[in-house]
Amino acid sequence: MVNGVPSSHLDLADPGLLTFEYMQQMAAVLGALPAGSLRVVHLGAAGCTLARYVEHERPDSRQIAVDLDADLVARVREWFALPRAPRLRLRAGDARAELATLPDASVDVVVRDVFAGDTTPAHVTTVGFVREALRVLRPGGVYLANCADRPPLALVRRELATAVAALVRASGGARAHDQVGLIAEPGQLKGRRYGNLVLVVVRPVDDTASVGEDRVARDDPADALDEAAPFGLDDPGLARALRSLPVPATLLTGDEVRRFTGTAVPLEDAVPLSAPDDATHPGAPAAVPRDAVGPGTT
Repeated sequence: MVNGVPSSHLDLADPGLLTFEYMQQMAAVLGALPAGSLRVVHLGAAGCTLARYVEHERPDSRQIAVDLDADLVARVREWFALPRAPRLRLRAGDARAELATLPDASVDVVVRDVFAGDTTPAHVTTVGFVREALRVLRPGGVYLANCADRPPLALVRRELATAVAALVRASGGARAHDQVGLIAEPGQLKGRRYGNLVLVVVRPVDDTASVGEDRVARDDPADALDEAAPFGLDDPGLARALRSLPVPATLLTGDEVRRFTGTAVPLEDAVPLSAPDDATHPGAPAAVPRDAVGPGTT
């Protein structure tokens, strides 16, 4: 619980059950990726609900789950039937610091679900952080971020601007907006509802700037994305999957993202970088608990 609101849900009998809307939306994106196993990094792992889901849906995947709370990490491993290494490695540590230890182009998906109380720490929302996520993603890989915000969604707009800026600085992409998407319930976009939205960023398939000597060899079953057709936000199957969720969602892409972002300014790293414990956005709208509108229970 966070401020009296459910913040996590895990069904021990059914790892394929996701009750929170934002996780269902993330799962729809994962389902649109090419068939086969994946390499996934979960930042803000909590009870490893999404990691268990990936293991259930895509056996032989290789996953890393990171959480700042070392005691929680130990208890999750003790209490829940989690896959063992190398299928799932648990790490206690700061999300950005742990991300920085990963090799270039070594994973297919990076998930950010990091909160300090009911707010996302600023140091995992900046252009520098998103560039770090893009660095560890393979071309065609996907970054997913759980964004909690209230109308008029000023923080989400800045996160979109941040993602676009990160893509431009990383690869000089002229159509960076085509690689960025926002998943939300239509009522959220119209300012009628507050809660969680999902930011989606795709590393361009032709972006090989950081792929070189540091690239991890693909010598195990988790090789799907290298040989398969690349994922794109214009996939009609993804749009259908989002509309078919228990709470239907929509996906903004391309020019829709450009219009929605408007004149929002990217979030930049402070100098010096704010500490994880107190790094929140000056002047940002108060974020709601990450699962405030989720249908699940504790």
